[in-house]
Amino acid sequence: MHSSTGRTAVMVIVAALLVMGIMLGAVVQLPAPVSLVAGTAIGCWLIAFAVRERRAARRG
Repeated sequence: MHSSTGRTAVMVIVAALLVMGIMLGAVVQLPAPVSLVAGTAIGCWLIAFAVRERRAARRG
């Protein structure tokens, strides 16, 4: 993995954790369905990121 790719990966992970932290803080204020949709969207984004990174690692 090149250093710029590694930095990008770390930035994406940090952004995901930041968004998750904001959503967890807001979950008390939001209705349950909104929280579930937001959590599902973040989870799907993280899964897509993991799959993309795994494929990139396999390619070399």
